[in-house]
Amino acid sequence: MPPLSRGTRNAPPTGRVPGVRRRLEPVYSSAVALGRFFFGGLLQLRPTVSGAERIPSSGAAVVAITHFGYMDFALVEWVAWLRTRRRIRFMVTRRAADKPVVGWLLGRMRHIPVEIGAGRDAYEHAVSALQDGELVGVFPEAGVSASFTVRELKTGAVRMAAAAGVPVIPVVVWGGQLLRTKNHRAQVREAFRAPVRVSVGTPIEVGRSDDPAEKTAELRSHLQALLDDAQKTYPLSGAGKWWQPAHLGGSAPTPAAAAVAEAERQARRLAAREQTTSD
Repeated sequence: MPPLSRGTRNAPPTGRVPGVRRRLEPVYSSAVALGRFFFGGLLQLRPTVSGAERIPSSGAAVVAITHFGYMDFALVEWVAWLRTRRRIRFMVTRRAADKPVVGWLLGRMRHIPVEIGAGRDAYEHAVSALQDGELVGVFPEAGVSASFTVRELKTGAVRMAAAAGVPVIPVVVWGGQLLRTKNHRAQVREAFRAPVRVSVGTPIEVGRSDDPAEKTAELRSHLQALLDDAQKTYPLSGAGKWWQPAHLGGSAPTPAAAAVAEAERQARRLAAREQTTSD
């Protein structure tokens, strides 16, 4: 990645945080180095980061991220790494974790596999990681938003924060969908030198007595405000573009249409899984 001082608001400092010791994790460090080379050296992305100082140099937090592209996790980790040299433990799908090479890498980086529809073990693993002082990355929309709007959120991020006694940090990534996303074939000409907004919001304190639904609604409101600003300040015109939400003049499906398409896709996947099991 290029230095954050280039085209960046509230740029975080780089280098190690004084007084904070991190244990060596060669696989994770190699993945970060590869990502920086790919994003900064090859694609020459143009990042703008705001609020990076809100990522704590020490102590646990749930990092709740919008999900518009498949590379959003790597972009957020890059920001956290340059700010604090910290590693985020992301909640990842069991399907990804079960792949031979990818699964080994995810395991070495201590990411947390989630079985869709049966995430109790992953939830407990995440709470344990938080209690150990880790940053845990969560995509509370539980999937990529094809409408490029903030969908209804699952309450898991808030509930695990309450259980561990840590805050939730809202994060929006806008522009990452140009790299790779759902229902669109990635194209180098779109990704090359693409502007990317990463906005880190004010941490939300969550107590055990707080209502998870109310706190989740508060989280969604924070994410929406950050997204509105990121879209407003984005330097590319989205008029008629596939990556721009319909209400802003883009050709992305509306939230309702995207929800119908997603339900149909899930039904097909479930049918295929049941067919495989029966065979």
